[in-house]
Amino acid sequence: MTAGIFVTGTDTGVGKTLVAQGLVRALRARGLRVAPMKPVASGCRATSAGLRNEDAEALIAAAGGGFAYQLVNPCAYAPAIAPHLAAAEAGRPISLPAIEAAYRQLAAQSDLVVVEGAGGWRVPIDEQRTLAAVPRRLGLDVLMVVGVRLGCLNHALLTAEAIRADGCRLVGWVANLIAADDPRAQAQIDTLVRHLPAPLWGIVPWLERGEAIPTMTTILGNALGDWPGEIISRD
Repeated sequence: MTAGIFVTGTDTGVGKTLVAQGLVRALRARGLRVAPMKPVASGCRATSAGLRNEDAEALIAAAGGGFAYQLVNPCAYAPAIAPHLAAAEAGRPISLPAIEAAYRQLAAQSDLVVVEGAGGWRVPIDEQRTLAAVPRRLGLDVLMVVGVRLGCLNHALLTAEAIRADGCRLVGWVANLIAADDPRAQAQIDTLVRHLPAPLWGIVPWLERGEAIPTMTTILGNALGDWPGEIISRD
């Protein structure tokens, strides 16, 4: 199967889509064909073509377009609530076989698939499973986005432990400064550098929206090193 990476976060609203967009663009700059995926999304708007999610559309744009929306976001729900609740209200369960089938079609069109999660690592998708079932089923490496704020140390360390406990590989993490002026941000990042079992891929400064994506692309482009050559060679 084509190589892929799963972008997760320590919470909702920590910058997963920003990082995923930057990663897609940075990998494309290396000459790779990159497919985007947002397998589960709530908070979608109704259009004449069906439900559409802003984050999924942003990922498609970062990838240069050309990918069918239904493959990028096979499980789309209107209410901006927890995915399993939205799925229950809609009467359309989140289907892992459907997600895998869409992933395989995207993989056939690309060298690498960047898959963005929803919320945090252990967000439920039904009464038995969490979203962690997606990267585990697809065999994806994991990139963790840490929203740097009070409480992020606990959230990041617990998320890293959960990723490992679920049998997935954390290959890196990104620190996103989500406050304009946090005098202790660097101290928190330094603590995580010492304690997280994966390298820091970059620090995203607090930026206006228009500056964020180009800056994130540059940061990740400089941080990737030999990745994804390793996982491509594993296939």
